[in-house]
Amino acid sequence: MYHQYQEGYIEVITGCMFAGKTEELIRRINVLKYANKNILVFKPEIDNRYSYSEVVSHSGTKVESIVVKTAVEILDHISDETDVVAIDEVQFFDDEITMVCDHLALLGKRVMVAGLDMDFRGEPFGVIPKLMTTAEFVTKLTAVCTKCGAPATRTQRLVNGEPASYNDPTVLIGASESYEARCRHDHIVLDKPTIDRYKEGE
Repeated sequence: MYHQYQEGYIEVITGCMFAGKTEELIRRINVLKYANKNILVFKPEIDNRYSYSEVVSHSGTKVESIVVKTAVEILDHISDETDVVAIDEVQFFDDEITMVCDHLALLGKRVMVAGLDMDFRGEPFGVIPKLMTTAEFVTKLTAVCTKCGAPATRTQRLVNGEPASYNDPTVLIGASESYEARCRHDHIVLDKPTIDRYKEGE
């Protein structure tokens, strides 16, 4: 006997800056448009680098989006006709985004989110770890290290061309003027605690 599976799940697209996360999100959105799916795209108000009302990749591809201040505002726009919910720069949302995504998936929506998995310190970024854990599908993309050409998984923050300090604020909106993609070995964070420092303090 044929059994129809239940619809509704979460996909996470993640990686460092310049890995093509937004590009991949937009690609999936466009594929689903050809299938005549009803798609709503969201972005946090804080992300205004290229456009206020559009999700824009570093390469310039774009798609119209709804700008929201908080995660729960997303629910105000959802209807029974909504098939797919896409959210870019999801790491900038508050903790309630995980509950919002879970709620939408339980309603039968396909939820696609894209965001940084690590901050400039090389540490887990906000809600991304929990979303990766609870999602059905996770795609982790890599960029190319600007120093050696190896696969890049870290985001290097630069201040006046020099590596940022571990003690600097977590969020600094920017693109190539402030950030580079780096591999593990070329990623530099000034003042970052290390095992050796802990041993020295004993």
